[in-house]
Amino acid sequence: MVSSPIAAPSPSAPKHHHFRFHLPLLHLSSVFGDGWFGQKAEAFARFFGTPKFLVGQTVLVGAWIVVNVVGWAKFDLYPFILLNLAFSLQAAYAAPLILLAQTRQADRDKALADADAQHREALATASLERQEVAARQGEQLLELLRQNTELTSLTQHLTAQLQSLIEEIHTRTCSKHTPPSA
Repeated sequence: MVSSPIAAPSPSAPKHHHFRFHLPLLHLSSVFGDGWFGQKAEAFARFFGTPKFLVGQTVLVGAWIVVNVVGWAKFDLYPFILLNLAFSLQAAYAAPLILLAQTRQADRDKALADADAQHREALATASLERQEVAARQGEQLLELLRQNTELTSLTQHLTAQLQSLIEEIHTRTCSKHTPPSA
């Protein structure tokens, strides 16, 4: 049984599950359904393209021809009409099954492409939001630096004034208490 590559996240899964954009597309079913027939037909169609099938069919056809030409059996003599019928029957079923498999794969590819496009769009939106936040933070930092510069300048000015007041107080208080010279 073929399982779906997209599974709903478990309740303990993190909020930002990497298939979260695929979840809205899970309700879509393929044209031929997702039941056992579609799965078996797809598996069978996939088997047609394997080396195991091609070698097996070649050996079977070779044995069929050898058995009938040599005369060990005479169920399908030359021009091998029964073999032709078998190939026609195989082609009659193989073509629709291969088309079914391609349709199912195309449906999956489309759903995944749509989900990936949504994901890219969400990433672009998040990137723009981060850029806006960074720009606002940069502006706030510049404002804080400007305020810090003003405060530093004000502190220097007040320190200079305080120093001048201390010197003036020191001068006035020290000149009153100095003993007269004799």
